[in-house]
Amino acid sequence: MKNIVIVGAGGFGREILGYVKDCIDAGSQWVIKGFIDDNLNSLDAYPYNQKIISTIKDYIPENDDLFVCALGLPKIKKAVVESLLSRGAKFATLVHPTAYMGANVKLGQGVVLCPRVTLTCDILIGNFVMINIASDCGHDAIVGDFATISGSCDITGHCQVGEGSFLASNVAMRPSSKIGKWASVGINSSVILNVKDNQRVFGNPAIELYVNK
Repeated sequence: MKNIVIVGAGGFGREILGYVKDCIDAGSQWVIKGFIDDNLNSLDAYPYNQKIISTIKDYIPENDDLFVCALGLPKIKKAVVESLLSRGAKFATLVHPTAYMGANVKLGQGVVLCPRVTLTCDILIGNFVMINIASDCGHDAIVGDFATISGSCDITGHCQVGEGSFLASNVAMRPSSKIGKWASVGINSSVILNVKDNQRVFGNPAIELYVNK
């Protein structure tokens, strides 16, 4: 038996708690140990039996711990994960029982696949990628490390999503289109033109978003 430690006790962390319970009900040999979060009051308003057992910065991984990262913002996710890895943490790959994976789908360490995710075939998902509810990847898609794919996104065949990119809900990608590293694509956007590294895009078609500073 492994003890599941959920990294982050915010809204997504509470969702992850439910998904971990679903995996246990489906046969995963896990016990939920609790959350770690630098805000020790994150769960005060919620009636959960599982508690925050430590801050992230102070937690020392134990031999039977398996971590699940419940942080959506890629840069924060990367910093926290790398800090825990440097302390010897091991991360579970969480695949919800309702997710579908076809032939030749490869998942990296610490991947989270939420309910009703579909990965058709011949797909590469990097380390610490999160794919939220009802999103899909078509054949030959590649998603880079630390990327976050929000709910109901459509990553079609031969698409590439770069390391650390963030796709908001309902993003659709044209087949063979590319999103660069650490880019951000706004809600309900259609990626028809390729998105460069670090770009923030929005719309249909998605174009670079300029913000007055």
